[in-house]
Amino acid sequence: MNRCLPRIAPAALVAALLLAPVAAQAGAQKEEALAPSVVVGLAKAVADAPAPPDWADRASLQPWLAEMSRRIAHKVADERERRELLVTVHYEATRAALDPQLVLGVIYHESGFKKYAVSVAGARGYMQVMPFWPGLLGARDQNLFNLRTNLRYGAVILKHYLDIENGDLYRALGRYNGSLGRPEYPHAVMAATNRHFAYGGGASAPAATAAIGTPAPR
Repeated sequence: MNRCLPRIAPAALVAALLLAPVAAQAGAQKEEALAPSVVVGLAKAVADAPAPPDWADRASLQPWLAEMSRRIAHKVADERERRELLVTVHYEATRAALDPQLVLGVIYHESGFKKYAVSVAGARGYMQVMPFWPGLLGARDQNLFNLRTNLRYGAVILKHYLDIENGDLYRALGRYNGSLGRPEYPHAVMAATNRHFAYGGGASAPAATAAIGTPAPR
């Protein structure tokens, strides 16, 4: 045993662990050249705007919030934090024309619902957004660890890739992870979506949770 190592008080050690970024297993999403019109469109899409005040209070959303809150309680212990996360997920997914269940599946696989997760490639937050995106869209000062900012970017980026791939979810997820053409990531996200977040209620669009197979070669 090395007797020269400094002793750390248990309370200080716990505090240090809580404040340290959590490693995540995201891939290296690729920075690609974008047409000016695309940059303008994406920049407009990520412009900061919170959910309408009455979004979380709609009667139709309450069963979904209650059910999803139960399912992620082991990941996000604080009830208020859990509700804010789910309301934001639902709003940002809906705003981007994505299934909220798919966004939850991405978060589950990407960060495990850890707000300050950081991958070896530098991706950040719940949806593991790569840090080049704010600069690319002219908003370098935006904080990707902010709940709404992270989910806004993640949802907009995933929808952007879906549009590029003409709705091919397999390829869009591959682009999102930086592993286009490989099956591991798309299958893992969809497995997480279907295993943990399948929902038959009316607050979620079911189309994006369909199982995906290996696409035909292009």
